[in-house]
Amino acid sequence: MQQKVLILDFGSQYTQLIARRVRELGIYSEVIPYTKWKEHAESATAVILSGSPCSVRDDKSPHIPLDELSRHAPVLGICYGAQLMAHQLGGSVQASDKREYGRAELRLQQRDTWLAEIEEGTQVWMSHGDSIKELPSDFTILATTDSIPVAAFKRMVVDGQHPMYGIQFHPEVSHTTQGSDMLRSFLVEICGCATDWTAASFVDMAVEQIREQVGDGHVLLGLSGGVDSTVAATIIQRAIGDRLHSFFIDNGLLRLHEYEEVLACYHEMGLNVTGVDASHEFLSELDGVSDPEQKRKIIGRVFIEVFEREAHKLTNVDYLGQGTIYPDVIESVSVHGPSVTIKSHHNVGGLPERLDMQLVEPLRMLFKDEVRRVGRELDIPEIILGRHPFPGPGLSIRILGAISEDKITLLQQADRIYTDLLREYGWYDQIWQAGAILLPVQSVGVMGDERSYEFTIALRAVNSLDGMTAEWTQIPYELLGKISNKIINEVKGINRVVYDISTKPPATIEWE
Repeated sequence: MQQKVLILDFGSQYTQLIARRVRELGIYSEVIPYTKWKEHAESATAVILSGSPCSVRDDKSPHIPLDELSRHAPVLGICYGAQLMAHQLGGSVQASDKREYGRAELRLQQRDTWLAEIEEGTQVWMSHGDSIKELPSDFTILATTDSIPVAAFKRMVVDGQHPMYGIQFHPEVSHTTQGSDMLRSFLVEICGCATDWTAASFVDMAVEQIREQVGDGHVLLGLSGGVDSTVAATIIQRAIGDRLHSFFIDNGLLRLHEYEEVLACYHEMGLNVTGVDASHEFLSELDGVSDPEQKRKIIGRVFIEVFEREAHKLTNVDYLGQGTIYPDVIESVSVHGPSVTIKSHHNVGGLPERLDMQLVEPLRMLFKDEVRRVGRELDIPEIILGRHPFPGPGLSIRILGAISEDKITLLQQADRIYTDLLREYGWYDQIWQAGAILLPVQSVGVMGDERSYEFTIALRAVNSLDGMTAEWTQIPYELLGKISNKIINEVKGINRVVYDISTKPPATIEWE
């Protein structure tokens, strides 16, 4: 049976980051709501309790029976998880005089196996309002800081239970200098985990699972040209060959020449894919529509209509493939209750039910960076793997206000100039996501000897790990000047270019 690190989510903003750090060590991990612990505990090699915005002193704070949990595997409590151990097992947790947030230095009191390689005074990151004032009688202090008496502690094996460890700080954030070493030591030295979870091992496992699930059946999948759907299709085709049937639908809202270029790339990769030019259907429905939510609904509805029509041309297809990835799964599960349905834009608007198909989701346990590593293991071309994220509704939400074919053409041309120059000057691969936005305003300008009254393009470029937060990219002024000049000179209908320097939050990456 595959080893698994179980991360129980109590609502911390850092929970996904814990999972990522564990995966980076080559150890497989899963995040589940704390309410689901009992269903998964028997399969766990190790358990990590996340932080939480709650206080263990509140009557309605989340909790689980830790003595029962520790009979299944060693447990590491982080921040709230550590406080829960102390509070539940006989210690004392009190509100701090002031919230402790930021860097601190760890003072080692005892060097056990877990902290054997940790340096005295190593930097850790605190973020808590409560503090542990007294540990249960069978726990031992391992470390303190200048401001808190209990920063790390342990309870060894008791009555057949596995050891329990707790830390008041966050080892998963980069500000904790030796955080990865702490996680590795706990998982490898204490729990006996092997660091053998790699892209290659994942591909082998996923192929075997698909073959077992699908058997002699056929799978239908809608390709978007993006990383996730392409990697999913490649894995499924490796498992079942041409019994995978893929559609790549042109909705008329892709980047300039993207439909032709991506379709040619798919054919070179050997994917069994059919191109469907449905641009007229989408654009006729969207003509003049301004409201962004209405745009999304129209695109979703027409996509389902086109997909259903094409799907009914095939026979003996029982499964629907999707490129759902792990953040989609985590974000769609309630920490304080049962699992809810995957977001509508990930389950393709209910297509599995409408087509009476079972889902095949080979990437549902991978983060975005892991999907790219798997893609490289599968030899998928970098022109696909290195592509910036692109919104599902396409350019419709990068045209603010009413949509028209003329506006789409303007935006496609400006966007192509923007991304081509980013590539030419070596900036495209340094940016997580870049794109142009057509604003619904016209401004006065001078073209030759005449006044002009034309549209404005906003350039957006951000850097991010997963899109949850993002910083605007500091593209050199000289390059921005070249991009602006070329767009204004070559795209008739645009006479002004601006650059968006907003972070997320409070702004979002897309404008609609």
